[in-house]
Amino acid sequence: MAKHPVPKKKTSKSKRDMRRSHHALTAPNLSECPHCHAKKLSHHICPSCGYYDGRQVLAV
Repeated sequence: MAKHPVPKKKTSKSKRDMRRSHHALTAPNLSECPHCHAKKLSHHICPSCGYYDGRQVLAV
């Protein structure tokens, strides 16, 4: 049976937290729909009115 590599020393809280420093979540960038003025994701169909790029794409 093959032996697996095991850490020689315990990872300190400082090293562990420094590694996790980039794991924070960011809020989505919402823009205003030019048709109904609701908040929507950029480059996505507006979920409240169904418009995208000035024309109706989805019947809501």
